[in-house]
Amino acid sequence: MSWIAKSASPNGLRVFEAAARHLSFTAAARELRSTQSAVSQQIRALEEQLDLPLFERIYRGVKLTEAGHALFVSVQEGFATIDRTIERLQHKHRHPHVNILTDFSFAAYWLMPRLPRFRERYPHVDVRIVTNQGVLDWRTQEVDVAIVFCDERILAGGVPLLFREDVFPVCSPGFLQQHGPITDLQALSRAPLLTLTADQGQRWLDWPSYFEQLGGMAYPESSELTFNNYTLLIQAAIAGQGIGMGWRGLVDDMLESGMLVGLHDLRLCSSRGYGVIDARPDSSGEAKRVLQEWVMECATPEQDT
Repeated sequence: MSWIAKSASPNGLRVFEAAARHLSFTAAARELRSTQSAVSQQIRALEEQLDLPLFERIYRGVKLTEAGHALFVSVQEGFATIDRTIERLQHKHRHPHVNILTDFSFAAYWLMPRLPRFRERYPHVDVRIVTNQGVLDWRTQEVDVAIVFCDERILAGGVPLLFREDVFPVCSPGFLQQHGPITDLQALSRAPLLTLTADQGQRWLDWPSYFEQLGGMAYPESSELTFNNYTLLIQAAIAGQGIGMGWRGLVDDMLESGMLVGLHDLRLCSSRGYGVIDARPDSSGEAKRVLQEWVMECATPEQDT
């Protein structure tokens, strides 16, 4: 194609495409808001530049030569590619997007229930969610915002805090009726516990740390079910299979609906929590800005005072 690009002007190819599609210089001139003689001159100039006959002049019209037909197919394909690219770029401009990195639990229990409100307010912003259950490294992924569970060191660096780690045991109402009351660590230690593994390096609170921090008590090694996915753990708690660890901000809707009961007498708070990280601080844009503002706006009623 390089020899054509050097020999034929884009305007000449556009005139040729119209004439070849209509098989009429007059119809092409009408489409291009030109004159029949101007189209004829453009075609003649193109044929001279390429040193190839592109049309045969016949009675009351023209027809393509073999070379003209081959060029027509290629030019149409080229223009179609250009048109699609322009449309895609215009669509991207019209609909800016923001890529969010977070974990499965936050996406399922906090972000997704609220996302319709964001899309209602900002219908022109496309949201793309990237999830992972392990350690979330926003520096190695193509994301704009990372909403991740952060330790004290990261939060101390100025990362906006969405909500702190506020943990309490949760179970189904039926389970509590059968095994309750559970108002202290001794009673909790005798109940079947639902455990979230931390084999992928998560920093969330686990049962051994919970018992030690809340009451200086050794982990009781009670009967337990183990999960590597918080969503499955919560489903097991709802089904009455045991007591899971509930994070405020993630289990709120299930507590409000009555699917779960929170044992708030056994509440434990830490200085860790979910932070909203600008994963690309050198890149600005409306989509990222409004997403960050909206996330913090949603969390305002939940913030610690």
